[in-house]
Amino acid sequence: MDVYVVALFPELVAPLFAESIVGRAVGEGLLRYFPVQIRDFSTHKHHAVDDTPSGGGRGMVMMAPPVVAAIESVPASPGAPRPRRVLLTPQGRVLNQRTAERLAREPALMVICGRYEGFDERIRAYVDEEISVGDFVLTGGEPAAVVLLDAVVRLVPGVLGKAESAESESHNAEGLLEYPQYTRPVEFRGVKVPEVLSSGHHGRIARWRRWQQLRRTRARRPDLFAKLPLSDADLAFLDGEEP
Repeated sequence: MDVYVVALFPELVAPLFAESIVGRAVGEGLLRYFPVQIRDFSTHKHHAVDDTPSGGGRGMVMMAPPVVAAIESVPASPGAPRPRRVLLTPQGRVLNQRTAERLAREPALMVICGRYEGFDERIRAYVDEEISVGDFVLTGGEPAAVVLLDAVVRLVPGVLGKAESAESESHNAEGLLEYPQYTRPVEFRGVKVPEVLSSGHHGRIARWRRWQQLRRTRARRPDLFAKLPLSDADLAFLDGEEP
């Protein structure tokens, strides 16, 4: 996947592609990162990219000409569609795992980051979709881009190494939170690893993990639990004794 970040501070996003699992994927050619500096497309003598809001008001608004020029500077690759353009904005649809999975299937992705009080409304005509990473305010779009891109690029085939690493995680395709995880030592400050995990009985372990996922999702994320297509058998299993 080719990733383009259109921003005033694309260098804030670059470390994601230089370290750990994502950095390794870049080294293996699975990912490529291309920063696009919006100021490079300003025609102002001081490279200004913002101006006061029309009609008055507080703060500054990012102007359409430099942002749109930066967006349009990235052409489609030969034989491939242009990158999918994602505008990061609090007005967008809130990011979830389904969205990350969908974007991970794109051959190229462009993330557009704002600053100041927002974008000139006319910029929205040049993007494919708008995404928010949550109902809170950041100093700019670059931190949100790191969150979005980390959620997406780790799902690109080959990045994690083993497909099952992503399949069993919280917020997986089924909508359940992940089951509790343990490792050595067997006992730590009086708390032991559940005996079932040392039993070697794979069927029993699978049932215990499923039971834990159901209970944990119901307790911690009732909003997710309410959306699960559970059968009567699932509910009976959930409310039964520990497997």
